[in-house]
Amino acid sequence: MTPQFDIEALRMMIMGIELGSFARAAVHLGRSQSAVSMQLKRLEDQAGHLLFQRKGRGLTPTEAGETLLEYARRIVAMHDEAAAALGASVAPPTIRLGLPQDFFEDVMPTTLTAFANSQPNAHVAVRAGRNYALEEEVKAGQLDVALAFCEAGRPATGELLATMPMLWLAKDENIDAVRGSQSDLPLVLYEHPCLFRQAALRALEDARIKWRLSLTTPSLAGVWGALRFGLGITVRTTYRVPPGIHKVEDGLPKLPALELRMLKQDHPTEGAHELADILKTAVRNLVINH
Repeated sequence: MTPQFDIEALRMMIMGIELGSFARAAVHLGRSQSAVSMQLKRLEDQAGHLLFQRKGRGLTPTEAGETLLEYARRIVAMHDEAAAALGASVAPPTIRLGLPQDFFEDVMPTTLTAFANSQPNAHVAVRAGRNYALEEEVKAGQLDVALAFCEAGRPATGELLATMPMLWLAKDENIDAVRGSQSDLPLVLYEHPCLFRQAALRALEDARIKWRLSLTTPSLAGVWGALRFGLGITVRTTYRVPPGIHKVEDGLPKLPALELRMLKQDHPTEGAHELADILKTAVRNLVINH
């Protein structure tokens, strides 16, 4: 019998090989692992050949798989071209971008505006996240591109874009005004885990400065709001510090710098690669040169 190949199974095959992982392809196309396994098995049944072989923890195409892959790319391209010619909508794959909240007001809209001008039909899903989570989600194939703060000097991950100093910040420049009369230093910090939080507490403990948590929050806007009302002191970079918030130096220990890195999947799609390039330009113009 002549094989009747499933177009979506062929699309999954292409995506899995391009991303280097069928698990990543499943996340990228919004399907479960079991659904992917069924599609690949159906392709092998339809082809009458073993199409994939296990290599390490992943799958690689056999000789028959490589042959089908070459035709699959042409079949899917012609399918989508025909659908577009008839006015049918072909939904583009979603590109998933992860950013710290620091970059939501200018880097994100600048990047997405430029990307939309280049790829007007693209769909970008943006996720705000903590640095540790963003890095793990890129590794797990749940994000295509991300910006994340990393500890300076740690084993290199991603591409270094900038080194940014950490500062003590508060409504008042005077440490005594922040602390109050002989009281412990009130801290406004992100919830654990957080690189800024860890750096602040480590520095205070090493300097034997007594502290207390005044407010913890998962929101950067919450941090700035607490500082504006004089609830304590925090640690951030120099980037986009709100008016009325000042650097505090006297009486406090020096803090290390952080590295801003771009993280990408090992095998990004063409759209993800273009988005990463535009994001890098936005960071260069808005963050490094600010």
